[in-house]
Amino acid sequence: MLRNILRLEDITMQFGGVVAIDNLSLEVNENEIVSLIGPNGAGKTTAFNVITGVYAPTNGAVYFKDKLIVSNFPKGPMKKIYAGQNNGKYTTTIKKTPDQITKLNVARTFQNIRLFKELTAFENVLIAKHMRSKANWLSATLCLNYKEERKMREEALELLDILGLIDVKDEIASSLPYGQQRHLEIARALATEPELLLLDEPAAGMNPQETLELTSFIHDIRSKFNLTVLMIEHHMDLVMEISDRIYVLDFGKLIASGVPEEIQNNQTVIDAYLGVPDDDEE
Repeated sequence: MLRNILRLEDITMQFGGVVAIDNLSLEVNENEIVSLIGPNGAGKTTAFNVITGVYAPTNGAVYFKDKLIVSNFPKGPMKKIYAGQNNGKYTTTIKKTPDQITKLNVARTFQNIRLFKELTAFENVLIAKHMRSKANWLSATLCLNYKEERKMREEALELLDILGLIDVKDEIASSLPYGQQRHLEIARALATEPELLLLDEPAAGMNPQETLELTSFIHDIRSKFNLTVLMIEHHMDLVMEISDRIYVLDFGKLIASGVPEEIQNNQTVIDAYLGVPDDDEE
């Protein structure tokens, strides 16, 4: 039986009078690779921001491994202008910061690469390892945590080796080729020891060969690190090749979900996003 690891219930994200996400519910099961697709502005990254604590939703709830980690409902001025559904269903407010969400074993990457550009590849990964550090300012100042620090350095090097980045460990992050920067950002996310990895357009800016390599890379890290992956991606070849299941958003609303073959043949999805195949055009 598949174990549910992430569940969104009736998530609505409203900015003033604009409803960016409208009553979104979805599930991700353990060890799945699930894709969230849709046109630009459909609300995909907003959904990631809700899951990771960047935004508090206007309404709805997020569960991680069946534990409620995010919950909110319309209140204050929003009560008068709320345009979403399920008003009154949720009565609990739970707001966790992004670092608190990360410590629950949820990590993410970003559409625009956000490395520490002036630090080395090794330093980028080591900083992420420090998220799990048990040292405080006093023990660090007196170097009482040297065993823990040595272990984190060893683990950072091991991670770079596993992901094929050991040869560039001392290179400044901004000097790396684009594809390696993408891999390094994923390595930094993995250094936080996640169970759920959120990838926001990992193939953005990549050429066809790099995209093909990324497909294999994501499969490999899923297996090696026993991960569950939720991915936003516009590259449909990658999405259809790698996904166990797919959710489709359009103007903040869920319009379809299913396995890749179902999504490819869904007329609503074709009309809203995928378009008509060339051989059907006149």
